Amino acid sequence: MMVHMDRSIHDIVNMPRGGPDASWLDRRLQTDRLEYLDRDDDDDLKNKVIQALDRHERRRFFGAQKVCAQMALGEVTDIAAPKILELGCGFGGLSRKLLENHPTAEVTVTDIAPTFVAAVAASDLGSHPRATVREMDATAIDAPDAYYDLAVFALSLHHLPPERAAQVIAEGTRAANKLLIIDLLRPPALVNLVVVAGALPFTGLVPLLHDGVISTLRAYSRSALRALAQYADPAITVEFLTRPLGPTAMVAGRARQTGDPRRDREP
Repeated sequence: MMVHMDRSIHDIVNMPRGGPDASWLDRRLQTDRLEYLDRDDDDDLKNKVIQALDRHERRRFFGAQKVCAQMALGEVTDIAAPKILELGCGFGGLSRKLLENHPTAEVTVTDIAPTFVAAVAASDLGSHPRATVREMDATAIDAPDAYYDLAVFALSLHHLPPERAAQVIAEGTRAANKLLIIDLLRPPALVNLVVVAGALPFTGLVPLLHDGVISTLRAYSRSALRALAQYADPAITVEFLTRPLGPTAMVAGRARQTGDPRRDREP
């Protein structure tokens, strides 16, 4: 199926991270500066961030992997043996949780970075009977249309500029019946300003805090996510999981899903 990228709407390349309707202040609370995680000029700092993130995400009760796995499996409760694609897997923690928490799920574990793919392939996931480890670009998924029941892209979309983020939405909804995007919550502008101002003096001391501040400034709002989906294909519909706290979670698809009281349906 040809993926449609509608370029008749607003200039997506220059869209603010707060969305087309972002306020004056919100438009200034963003940055093109790269996180250590996205840079290749300091392996030591990059590894410190990766290790700190991995520890944080693996926390037993409130770790991101546990939360993301619960949200993902909530989207396939009606499927006996769901085929799930994880995009941007990192060290594979989310895929590991999916396999642990669902006895019949089949998970394809992918990342664009060869080093991550090699590490995952050498881990327990590489020999797991229900896991397949592959190198794959989330903007060019190597799979037939609707091959997967669910594609998951967790805590990674903010790393991408708007046009590539839209490509992820286009490809994810092509290759899977549903695409679940989980990413950092973009706070209201005033809250964001206070948080960033308070953290900035310490970013040179704590690499993870450095990346956290940049991530907050690069996070997409709900308005921005809706615009990205519209740009990817006007036929794509989006729904947001209702969560009082925690990350933003959007379910996108090319056909209207049955109503679910856990979601706020968006036009």
